[in-house]
Amino acid sequence: MPQYCCVPRCNSTSAGHMFPIDMELQLKWRVAIRRKGDRGGLWRPNLDRDRVCSSHFMDDDYVQQPESVSKRRYRKLKKNAVPSIFQFSIAKLPSARTERRVRRNILNVDLPVEDECQHQNIAGEETVSETRDFFDCTGVSSNRDVACQVQADSIECTGTIINHFSIENFKGDARAMHYYTGLDDYDHFLLLYRLLEKSAAEETASQFHCLSGEEQLFLTLMKLRLSKDFEEISILYKLSVATVSSIFQAWILFMHSRMRQWPIWPSRKIVDETMPRDFGKLSPTTRVIVDATEIPIGKPTDINLQSQTFSNYKNRNTVKVMIGITPRGAVSFISDCYPGSASDRQIIADCDLYLKASTMFEAGDSIMADRGIMVQDLFAPYNVGINTPTPLRGKSQLEPGEVVGDRRISSKRIHVERVIGLAKTYRILKHGIPPGLLRLCSQIVYIVFSLVNLRKCIVHGNA
Repeated sequence: MPQYCCVPRCNSTSAGHMFPIDMELQLKWRVAIRRKGDRGGLWRPNLDRDRVCSSHFMDDDYVQQPESVSKRRYRKLKKNAVPSIFQFSIAKLPSARTERRVRRNILNVDLPVEDECQHQNIAGEETVSETRDFFDCTGVSSNRDVACQVQADSIECTGTIINHFSIENFKGDARAMHYYTGLDDYDHFLLLYRLLEKSAAEETASQFHCLSGEEQLFLTLMKLRLSKDFEEISILYKLSVATVSSIFQAWILFMHSRMRQWPIWPSRKIVDETMPRDFGKLSPTTRVIVDATEIPIGKPTDINLQSQTFSNYKNRNTVKVMIGITPRGAVSFISDCYPGSASDRQIIADCDLYLKASTMFEAGDSIMADRGIMVQDLFAPYNVGINTPTPLRGKSQLEPGEVVGDRRISSKRIHVERVIGLAKTYRILKHGIPPGLLRLCSQIVYIVFSLVNLRKCIVHGNA
């Protein structure tokens, strides 16, 4: 059976080289071949199966051997050899349009050499590289191209662009800040930093002198938002994997301790003042809308934990959390994480929503929930109602009036699912929490849903 090369765009079936066992050298190979994993991070090779063919190595990468030996089929790589020849690294010839633009900019503009070079580099590094490629292809040589190259080198060294990955590069880019953190812009990011209490955040950041407090918070949010591997983040920041992991876990514990102090459960008065107009007509006593959601996790190593966390509904290992929102869409309750096999009733009976019902609810309040959450008997002693769609109870179909009422309830209860969907734009809740972070899963979930409260309200005032 032919064995294909694992490098993207390479269809070679010739015998290849195994990935090195040394983790540092193996990481260099993985970065060099630019292959992405199923979840967007760096691809992980199978050391017993995956190979890199010889066409991706230079002759200097091989150990020099006598001519009689070199004629054999296999050649031995040097100890620190890294593949460097790929289709995506081959320079493309400039197009005809590029050639015309380069000729016009260089030969037909009556400007001093220094000014022209500066003008070319303001347009970006691509123009400089295209100019050099054009000269290489056409053989044109003049004092002007030499002056441009020298000027480009000096500008590259003295420019203010930060070469390494940093939040400094995205301060003025709201789109990039939203992509990496889920926040609107840099000012929104600073608001979060101040809400976490700047002095305490800086004290946490002082444990790691390699990055500032803002950088460490940015790193943590990027991990939550994009679910990047620690290895990929370590490459971006040029830090060790252990350091990146320690920074993330320290900030998760710190952010959770601070966010736990935020008062997210509103009073009855606040709920009434912010309740949407149409919602108030339908169910004015509603205090909270609850729903459970399952979050995928990596398969635990402990066999008992595997059984407890396996969800028949998702057909994989998950943790389950109960989320509550106000009628206006603000997250007001976040339970701890429970094994995926736990029922909704078990979670409610074990969380603060029931254990602290006497202090959280007032007589006459009601909870809006899905049909499967049957907890009326738990809250009846506190005079708190459960507003759910009408159960069939042996009937083949509901009465017309009951169907209309259930549809109205469902149109309001759907808001909790929208909020949960917004939280799962943080991909760590969608792609799965890795086994190494399972001990922090409750903290991670609490932080992500707390961050949702910093976003714009998704429920309209007339909903």
